[in-house]
Amino acid sequence: MRKVIIGAALCIAALSACSEKAQQETSEAGSAVASDAATAGDRAAAATGEATRDVGDAASRTGARVEGAADRTGAAINNGADRAADTTGAALQNTGAAIRG
Repeated sequence: MRKVIIGAALCIAALSACSEKAQQETSEAGSAVASDAATAGDRAAAATGEATRDVGDAASRTGARVEGAADRTGAAINNGADRAADTTGAALQNTGAAIRG
């Protein structure tokens, strides 16, 4: 009887040791999965931030190009209007000179 009790106690001790080891391994695996998930989240956040900066930079470059094109268009219109005014003024002077003369 004593041998059976000692054997049972040893089996229980062995099972509890296995159970503790299994719990430890499960805990370590859970920690590894949580760490991997946190790393993946950090990488996704960094990639999103980088993409946002890239879009912002592209929008700024596009805005600068549109502004430059608008400036060139405005200058061309002004130059054309100035040339038209000069031509009209010259034509009026020539007409006035022709009438007087």
